[in-house]
Amino acid sequence: MIASEGRRSIWRSRRWLAVPVLAGALALAGCGDFRRFETASIPSSTPAAKPSRPAAQSPAAEREHERILATYGGAYDDPRLEALITATVDRLVAASDRPDLTYKVTILNSGAVNAFALPTGQLYVTRGLVALASDTSELSSVLSHEMAHVLAKHAAIREDQARQAALVTRVVTDMGTDPEMTALALAKTKLSMASFSRQQELEADGIGVGISARAQFDPFGASRFLTAMERNAALKAGRGDARSQDFLASHPATPERVRNAQNNARQYASPEQTAKGERDRETYLNAIDNIVYGEDPSEGFVRGRRFLHPKLGFTFQVPESFTLDNTAQAVIGIREGGSQAMRFDVVRVPAEQSLGDYLNSGWMENVDKSSTEELSINGFPTASVAARGDQWQFKVYALRFGSDVYRFIFATRQKSAESDRNSRDTVNSFRRLTLDEIQAARPLRIKVITVQPGDTVESLSHRMSGVDRPLDRFRVLNGLDANATVKPRDLVKIVVD
Repeated sequence: MIASEGRRSIWRSRRWLAVPVLAGALALAGCGDFRRFETASIPSSTPAAKPSRPAAQSPAAEREHERILATYGGAYDDPRLEALITATVDRLVAASDRPDLTYKVTILNSGAVNAFALPTGQLYVTRGLVALASDTSELSSVLSHEMAHVLAKHAAIREDQARQAALVTRVVTDMGTDPEMTALALAKTKLSMASFSRQQELEADGIGVGISARAQFDPFGASRFLTAMERNAALKAGRGDARSQDFLASHPATPERVRNAQNNARQYASPEQTAKGERDRETYLNAIDNIVYGEDPSEGFVRGRRFLHPKLGFTFQVPESFTLDNTAQAVIGIREGGSQAMRFDVVRVPAEQSLGDYLNSGWMENVDKSSTEELSINGFPTASVAARGDQWQFKVYALRFGSDVYRFIFATRQKSAESDRNSRDTVNSFRRLTLDEIQAARPLRIKVITVQPGDTVESLSHRMSGVDRPLDRFRVLNGLDANATVKPRDLVKIVVD
């Protein structure tokens, strides 16, 4: 599917762009639920194009390509992995209904689990998705699913639907004087779009499984990978991850879809008939050995409760009860149980404007101006202010670090001594990284190892580095359910630094 517009990562360079946090996603005027912490995606307005050979890309398609690269950290350079994906796509194209079409695949340097296609036949897959897959048949199920969107012209149709929805929105906004009628019109438009999207996904699932099966890949790869994504999403949801850039944000993988994928696969083979070679597991794991896992440290990364940005030279830490997630828009911290939350991002503040004036400049509502304080945090000029929403109370800090201003936004359902302490401790932990810390920052990687006699799922998970819940993550990475075991000479993935 087409990637949503915008969402350029604020962690890509010093030219961070401020997301309109409290003016939209975190509007203080109506903070009725915490989902307002998440920045909504904006439908793409790129003109649709018919599938064609990538050599004849339109300027609009080129712009979309560059936007995708900017959003997902650029292209990931790995010749061995590129060769495997190219060979896989060639097999799939030859088995499709349009073997005359040419596809161009780009591996994106992002730990998110995502894949999508442009109408022109450009396919994108993140290294996070590649790391999650356990064999070539699982990867082929994703690629053939995205090819199916191109073959069925879903991407072009989706763009037409988005333009129609935008037109309806403008009409009811310009002409609607009855709020209830306006809301009804918009709700109907959104419902139509959601229903159409689900139909597209199911159709692409069926087409994709057929292509994979005809290409001699295990047709059950699709159901296995949908299950892996569900488990991965559940693991991330357990630590409050918004999944803003992940496949499941726009490709809902429900138990129904897993069942449909299994039923589609049974048209071509039974699970017992599937030959091991059609999964190409060993070839696949050899190709992804040493692939970067998770975030690229040069662009900012999370290690436990600490966020570090070696390129920009700073770090901070959240309290023990919090988990951190580095999203495209901001670093999000959520307290266990969801009663407190934090957002850290960057904003443009003129050098001549004081931080206190910025906090009271009207970009958020219900500010208690009398609460404004001018502070110094580890030598950095800082200001703070309090604000209230319907169900949340906020404490906002603006901190000037060099030529940049960083913003901490803390939200709590009920103000308490603990919530005050958590916000103060987090802001007070903001400091410069030492040269040794900057030099020691290196990416986590996938390492493929051979199970030895005596190894267990538990003992192998203890060899994982730099990840939370290593036992659960080991199972998710290797497609193992709660009762699965490992056998000597099995190849498995672990995360190492």
